[in-house]
Amino acid sequence: MFVRELALRDFRSWREIDLTLRPGPTIFVGRNGFGKTNLLEAVNYLATLRSHRVSTDAPLVHSGTSSASVTGTVENVGRELTVQVQINAEGANKATVNGSPARRARDILGILRAVMFAPEDLLLVRGDPSDRRRFIDELVAQRGPRWAAARSDYDRVLRQRSALLKTAGAALRRGGSDADSVISTLDVWDGQLADLGGQVTAARIEVLNDLRPHVTESYASIAPHSRPATMRYRAAAGPEIAVESVDASDITEILLGRLAELRSKEIDRGVSLVGPHRDDIDIVLGDEIAKGFASHGESWSLALALRLGSVELVRAEGIEPVIMLDDVFAELDAQRRAQLVAFTESAEQLLVTAAVPDDIPDTIGGARVSVGVVEDNGQRHSVVSDLMPGEDAG
Repeated sequence: MFVRELALRDFRSWREIDLTLRPGPTIFVGRNGFGKTNLLEAVNYLATLRSHRVSTDAPLVHSGTSSASVTGTVENVGRELTVQVQINAEGANKATVNGSPARRARDILGILRAVMFAPEDLLLVRGDPSDRRRFIDELVAQRGPRWAAARSDYDRVLRQRSALLKTAGAALRRGGSDADSVISTLDVWDGQLADLGGQVTAARIEVLNDLRPHVTESYASIAPHSRPATMRYRAAAGPEIAVESVDASDITEILLGRLAELRSKEIDRGVSLVGPHRDDIDIVLGDEIAKGFASHGESWSLALALRLGSVELVRAEGIEPVIMLDDVFAELDAQRRAQLVAFTESAEQLLVTAAVPDDIPDTIGGARVSVGVVEDNGQRHSVVSDLMPGEDAG
């Protein structure tokens, strides 16, 4: 699988760019802030419908415009599809496949499979639970639109239920018909939250079970003298939601029970205390959770293992994903650089960014593209300034 054409309009720092790419490595070189990372972010967005850097879409739209578009032509085993996403600063995004409108933007998920390595990956080990939830949800979403639908619907129900909880306390104090109405409505939202939460949690656990052996093996190859690494799912609803269980209906029943137990506390606090939005994925080194005690080197090795394991997870499904390395060589020591280079040698398409050419190991060849900036009417935007000497970008 590889991206043959990439076109951006008003995406981040890029007002307009049309790139022809090839299988094999392509390296984008430019100073920090010039927009090279935005190119990889755009490719990753086509694969996940999320940015790896921000939690909302509005920052992706170029300042002063109302929408951005990302278009990619993806070739996979002789099949070619062109996908386009219109990212709106406000309102729902739109998507097309080969020019035909998709019913929902998420319908394009699964057409492009990609894995991004970035300096932010250290947050997967050292950051908040939301970073690890985002990581596992992206892997779930890339398996296709139906996997993403439950999460999208869950988020919608969660917002509506949380809004009800904020007003429920006052209604219950008033009593009478207001109280009866609140309880009846909350029962409905509890059922929907538990049902969708069971689907989201089961999908996460299934992916985690598939991913775990690849992460363990990858970490052992990167740090052969360290303790073994593994992962486990930690549900806010309690340990009875076991990693071995992927039955959504069983999880739904557990969530319903916990929602009933915590209803008074949720009404008092005005927030939803149970559900996959509060779960975490423990990254374990030896017998201890890595966050808080793993060294800087161990944390980087674990972060690399998570991404390497993600690549192997996709490969196990018979797909060769596009691999993207965003300024990661500057963050790694010589041993980890060598491990990453050896691993990516077999990639069908490798997209790399670097601030200076010296950051790229000599063993990585391919096309090199220089990224610069220009100023137009007081605004800076990114441009492909030239090709590196002796290279051809397609």
